[in-house]
Amino acid sequence: MTKPLKLIRPLQPVKAARPALTIRKVSKIFPVDDGYLNVLDNVSFDISAGELVCLLGPSGCGKTTLLKLIAGFMKPSAGIIHIDGKAVTCPGADRCVVFQEDALFPWLTVSENIAFGAKKLMHKSRLVKEVHRYLEMVGLSAFKDYLPREISGGMKQRVALARVLILQPQVLLMDEPFGALDAQTREDMQNLMLSLWEKLSHTIVFVTHDLVEAIALADRILVMGTNPGHIRSEIQVTLSRPRKKENNAFHNFFRDLRSRL
Repeated sequence: MTKPLKLIRPLQPVKAARPALTIRKVSKIFPVDDGYLNVLDNVSFDISAGELVCLLGPSGCGKTTLLKLIAGFMKPSAGIIHIDGKAVTCPGADRCVVFQEDALFPWLTVSENIAFGAKKLMHKSRLVKEVHRYLEMVGLSAFKDYLPREISGGMKQRVALARVLILQPQVLLMDEPFGALDAQTREDMQNLMLSLWEKLSHTIVFVTHDLVEAIALADRILVMGTNPGHIRSEIQVTLSRPRKKENNAFHNFFRDLRSRL
């Protein structure tokens, strides 16, 4: 028997000794034609350092908009976002984003793509060592001199992941990064991400609309609703790791969670 779901409704801020991310009463309104579109309304939550939290919800619920606000790509219409107690006002090295599209530079090799963002942060000798280390971590040492067009989609996402991890961000923001991959490659990438998370202890905010993916990855799931986007509920994933999707406990958790949603 799987452990009962820990479902908190209405959402209350998670108490943490050291929140890596704090969001309080965040709203986002966009002007459209002669009116306004309220995309996010009164969103509040905390994420602890080293926690992996999934934002789960249907298309149009504001998941990606919320991720962009955390990244500093845009500003909220109301509310505050803090990283380690400091207000987010613009993009910063303490936050890195992995998108569904790999966005690699096609003229640079795998190694050069990984090194690109870190060139100004590290001495050349250290950079060479770090690139080698992250190539090994993502299993691409044998492909270091390949161009993006010469490797598979899954390999490209490994490069994209290594390219942000080498910057050692405090918070890793992931916007459905494996959504375009086939089922087997997607599962391989999920397992790789979890392995790297265990080694490097990043705080991760992972956007998905896939319930199975959220259960497989998350410490906690924040379920978002629409019109406007808001946090409907918070669910603690009580399954022990490693999580096997074929296990009865996983299936029971999935059925119980789906019935509650």
